[in-house]
Amino acid sequence: MHIRNSASISAEFSNASLFCKPWFLRRAAGCGVALLMAAGAQAQEVTLKIAHFLPSAAPTQQRVLQPWCDDLKKASGGRINCQFFPAMQLGGTPAQLADQVKNGVADVVWTGPGYSAGRFPAIEAFELPFMVKDATSSSRALWQYYQQNAQPEFAAYKVLAFHTDGGQAVHTAKKPVKGLTGFTGLKLRTSTRLGAKTLAALGGAPVAMPPAQVTEAISKGVVDGALGAWELVFPTKLSEVTKFHAQPAPGVAHPTATVLTVLMNKQKYDALSADLKAVVDKYSGEPLVERFGAVFDDEAAKARKKVGEIGNQLSTFSATEVAAMRVATASVEEEWAKQVGEKGLDGRKLINAARQLTGTAAGK
Repeated sequence: MHIRNSASISAEFSNASLFCKPWFLRRAAGCGVALLMAAGAQAQEVTLKIAHFLPSAAPTQQRVLQPWCDDLKKASGGRINCQFFPAMQLGGTPAQLADQVKNGVADVVWTGPGYSAGRFPAIEAFELPFMVKDATSSSRALWQYYQQNAQPEFAAYKVLAFHTDGGQAVHTAKKPVKGLTGFTGLKLRTSTRLGAKTLAALGGAPVAMPPAQVTEAISKGVVDGALGAWELVFPTKLSEVTKFHAQPAPGVAHPTATVLTVLMNKQKYDALSADLKAVVDKYSGEPLVERFGAVFDDEAAKARKKVGEIGNQLSTFSATEVAAMRVATASVEEEWAKQVGEKGLDGRKLINAARQLTGTAAGK
């Protein structure tokens, strides 16, 4: 946080106070103006350090976070600025971003709560199998779900937004995935523990690694491909090492998805002046959720079109194949309900709430 030079401020207040001495009280109007001018000199100026795990060219920064920062700057009269630290430039791993913002290493982070396995159990419900159909509708639903069911586990933060990646497609290098049996034996990168459990239930072998390492791992044959959002495909050059892509039909929930969030250091937010807090609040929450949803769906559509243009193969799981996958992954949901129950949460209630909000109950 950057405030104007304290010495100059003190001098301005000292000068202003001369007009407010008893012998100048008759000049009350001048006194008031002087004090207002001195108060203006104290106007808080803030630079927010924003960290995330993708390259700076990724749509998340270019189409969501940068425009959000532009809005903050304009609405604050230039008093809120942003400095980006993409691709983990502040050090650490994506799993450590939640701690970096909590401890003040960064002021704002974009990260996945699920990268810190088991730390935020209630929000994980949206990463259960076949919960997410697209980014826009599921992000709206997730924001509601957070407000109703998951606020306590994020009490240490100022939560600016929640959204989903819109559902993850299957991206493979050497052969297409066709139906349930197509997953058997495939080593695929997964982003969360529930994604790993879902893949295992489908017969695949999950491998955890940061997004930045996926392309190289596929090119070297360490993994056969990845479960990942379309938004990642071109920024991480996944398109260069995978030739086959598969997903459910439009409007059908995906096997797995990632919950993502924008978190702000609570002390940094609390230290803002009331007018700057109002600016942050105005452009965060629902407006930021909507922006994420729209951009992620748009980027998914563009990426699907582009992979076809470069000669990659895009296939769609049939309704019968999806039904078989849902049966195969039902155990993941039951196990999750039991595990969060041991942490004092009503897992079945949370699942029902999430499925009602997303419209993904059995048969939908």
